[in-house]
Amino acid sequence: MSRTDLQPVSRALISVSDKSGLIDLGKALAALDVEILSTGGSAKMLMEAGIKVTEVADHTGFPEMMDGRVKTLHPSIHGGILALRDNTDHVKAMTDHDIGAIDLVVVNLYPFEETVAKGADFHTCIENIDIGGPAMIRSAAKNYGFVNVVVDASDYQTVIDELNETGGKTSLELRKKLAAKAYARTGAYDAAISNWYAAQLGETYPDRLILAGSRQQLLRYGENPHQSAAFYANDEKRVGVATAVQVQGKELSYNNFNDTDAAFELVAEFDPKVSGPACAIIKHANPCGVATAPTLADAYKTAFACDTTSAFGGIIALNQTLDAATAEEIVKIFTEVIIAPDADDAAKAIIAAKKNLRLLLTGGLPDPSVPGRLVKSLASGYLIQDRDNALTASPELKVVTKRAPSDQEMKDLKFAFTVAKHVKSNAIVYVRNGATVGVGAGQMSRVDSSKIAAAKSLEAAQNAGETSAWAKGSVVASDAFFPFADGLLAAAEAGATAVIQPGGSMRDDEVIAAADDAGLAMVFTGMRHFRH
Repeated sequence: MSRTDLQPVSRALISVSDKSGLIDLGKALAALDVEILSTGGSAKMLMEAGIKVTEVADHTGFPEMMDGRVKTLHPSIHGGILALRDNTDHVKAMTDHDIGAIDLVVVNLYPFEETVAKGADFHTCIENIDIGGPAMIRSAAKNYGFVNVVVDASDYQTVIDELNETGGKTSLELRKKLAAKAYARTGAYDAAISNWYAAQLGETYPDRLILAGSRQQLLRYGENPHQSAAFYANDEKRVGVATAVQVQGKELSYNNFNDTDAAFELVAEFDPKVSGPACAIIKHANPCGVATAPTLADAYKTAFACDTTSAFGGIIALNQTLDAATAEEIVKIFTEVIIAPDADDAAKAIIAAKKNLRLLLTGGLPDPSVPGRLVKSLASGYLIQDRDNALTASPELKVVTKRAPSDQEMKDLKFAFTVAKHVKSNAIVYVRNGATVGVGAGQMSRVDSSKIAAAKSLEAAQNAGETSAWAKGSVVASDAFFPFADGLLAAAEAGATAVIQPGGSMRDDEVIAAADDAGLAMVFTGMRHFRH
C-alpha cells in the first residue's frame, strides 16, 4: 500500500483528562476549519470557550452510558480512526455504514498513577483505569499512515505549527513520532496498573514485571565518551537527584547523576534533628569523607580532611540548608556537584561565581527507611532487589568481647556502620569523633581494604601536619563479617579500639578471641551491608 506523506486533518477527536492547553488547541483547530468531536468535560470546556464542538454521542447516535465507561467504544469512532484511506474495501465500509474519518486523536488518560500516588482506596484506583482512551490511542497509532495521535499537551504546538505551515496537513515523519510516543505512553500506563495490581495481591515479584520511565534528559555520553546515555525518571517520586532543581552549573553527566545519588542517599541517613549538620563527599560512588559537626561548615571541613586528594572533583551532599560559611569553604577547591535540601541567598551568590559548579536543591531529604527497588541489568535479564532500607543507626547490637565499647565508641561505631553501608564491598571504615578518618573500598580482600583505609588515615594526618595516623584511637566498621582474624588484626594494628561487624562467620569464636587478645571492644549487628 502506498502512503502519501502529507495527509489532511479534517476531523479531530479530543478527550482529555489533563486539560492543559486545551482551549488554545481548540481555537487553533477551529481556525483551520477542523471539525471537533469531544466528550464530557473536554466538550464542555471547549464549548464554554465559544468553540464549536460535536458531542461524541451525537456523532455515534449512541448515548454515553454506564457512568461514562462506554462512550467512545463504538464502530463510528474506531472505524473512523482505523480505516485505511487508500483501501477501497475500507472506504466502502465507511460509506456503507456512514462512518466519517477521524484524522487527529487527542487523548490523555485518566490519572491512574496520580490516584495511586495520593493513596486512594482500591475501588477509586480501579475507576481511574482508562479503557476507551488507550483503545483510541492504540488505534490511531496503528494507523499512523493517515492519523495523528497526541497524548502529551507539550506536543500541541508542534502539531498546530505543522498544520499552519502545510495548509492543514501533517507529515508522515510527525505522525510516526507521535505514534511511537503514544505506544510508549500506553505501555507505561499498563505497566503502572500491572505493578500496582501485583502489589495489591501481595506479589513482590510477579511472573512478569514491567519497568517504565519517562526520559528527562539526553546525556552527552555515558560512563565513557564512546557510550550513549540518557536519564529516565520513574514514578517513585523519591526526593533526590531525580527530583532536584538545578540552580546553576553545567548539565549533569551520567557519572554526576550516579555519584550525586550515592552522596545524597548517604547523607540522608543523618537526620539533622538527631545528628546535627552532616556532609558526605563522594568520588566514584564511594565516600571519601563523611562527618557530623556543630556547624555545616565544620562538617564539610572535617569530611574534606579525611581525604583531601580524592575530594578534588567530587560530589558534596549536605543534610541541611547550604549557608555562606560552608559555600566559602567548598569553592576553595574544584567540585563537580553540590546537593542539599536548600541554599540561602548568600550561599547561592558565592556558588554563582563558579559558573560550572552544579548546585542541586531538593527541598528535603529522602527517608532512608522507605522501601523501594534497585534494578541491575545483566545480559538478557535484570536483577531486582529491595533497596537496602535498614536503619543502620539503630541495629540490635550485641557486645561479644570481654570489653564493652565506651559511650563515645558506641556512638562512633553506629556512625561507621552507617557509612559502611554506602561503601563498595569489601568495605572498611575508620571513624573518630563523628567523622571518617579512613575508608577502604571495593577490594577483593577485606585485609586489603583495612590496609588501604589505615594508609588513608596516615595520609590525612600528615596532610594536617600530624605524624600519628588518625586511625589510632578510632573505631572501625566492616560491611560484612571477618572470615578470618587477619582483617580484624590489621584494624587493630592501625590503632582501632573498637569494631562493629555483622558476625556470622564459622570462625566468629576465633575472631572474638583475637579481639579480646588485642583489647578491642567488638559488637555484632547481625546485619550485612554488601554493596557491589
